[in-house]
Amino acid sequence: MNSNIKAIALYLPQYHPIPENDLWWGKGFTEWTNVANTVPLFKNHYQPHIPADFGFYDLRLPDIFQKQVELAQEYNIYGFCFYHYWFNGKLLLQLPIENWLKSKKPDFPFCLSWANENWTRQWDGQEKDILLEQKYNEEDDYKHIQYLLPFFQDERYIKIEGKPVFLMYRSELHPHIVSATNIWREAAKKAGFPDLYLIRMENFERNLLPSLHGFDAGMEFAPDGYYHSGKITKKNILKHILGKGMHNIGIKKSGYYTNKVYSYPDLVDNMLNKPDFDYKYYRCVSPSWDNSARRKKNATVYLGSTPEKFGQWVNQVKQYTLANFDKEEQIFFINAWNEWGEGCHLEPDLKNGHDYLKAFKKGIEL
Repeated sequence: MNSNIKAIALYLPQYHPIPENDLWWGKGFTEWTNVANTVPLFKNHYQPHIPADFGFYDLRLPDIFQKQVELAQEYNIYGFCFYHYWFNGKLLLQLPIENWLKSKKPDFPFCLSWANENWTRQWDGQEKDILLEQKYNEEDDYKHIQYLLPFFQDERYIKIEGKPVFLMYRSELHPHIVSATNIWREAAKKAGFPDLYLIRMENFERNLLPSLHGFDAGMEFAPDGYYHSGKITKKNILKHILGKGMHNIGIKKSGYYTNKVYSYPDLVDNMLNKPDFDYKYYRCVSPSWDNSARRKKNATVYLGSTPEKFGQWVNQVKQYTLANFDKEEQIFFINAWNEWGEGCHLEPDLKNGHDYLKAFKKGIEL
């Protein structure tokens, strides 16, 4: 394997109870609550996704991180990027990463991504029901960076040319984002860093020059729904028409027609054939996607994922990264290590075991 290539897996810290989720969703709620209660929506729909190696783990237990890291290292994953939830000084789901920082264990590279959307009932399709709102101002931007600096100062924190790498999920939501990035950069320099390395994730507003928001680079978010293919092949068109007709008149109802179902192989091919970018654009791969555990209706499901297709995607993204980035910047992202509620995980499940991890390792080593 090329030693410069660094694959960073997005990491969801949702797997432990918190008072807010107890209040909003019921006592003891975690991501596992949705995962365990999922059922197939149509014929050959793979649900539920049941974890294998680590079971329904609790991130309050100190040994789970070490086990996850050992598995990630075995399959050539370089580090984790933890989602970080900050609402004007109020933190959510911070216990795992704060324990990671305090304990200095495990010895594994990491960085943070600010998931800066409002906290809503989007998991049951009610995005407009706001539970916790983001409110932006310069005082909060300063307080936020002061909270982050101890993480940046950790020896394990991922840096490029000495600059801590910090991601933001939706920079376009911050009305004064350039001012915010100036505050963050100045605080980082005062703390002894040469600067920050800021990456904006492109899940919603795409193809925006990162520098317009004060960022150094953009990051592809996979799966990028803009590049799915909704086409029905001629081979399956009659079957589709008959099935939809039976669904509509109530003879044979199927969740296939009440959710957004796309082709994973088409998605991969389309994402690999995006036009060239005139700015630094970090690529991302995803083993699968199915958020029906979170959404009881209007879920997005990609069918046809295989370890082989995923491994080919990994290899192509590796080649792109080598061709387009200098040595220290040769990173790409994986969505995700453990997004179980979105059917998007490299962690082993009962159906596939280590097959996707093996495909990832093969793809990055070729």
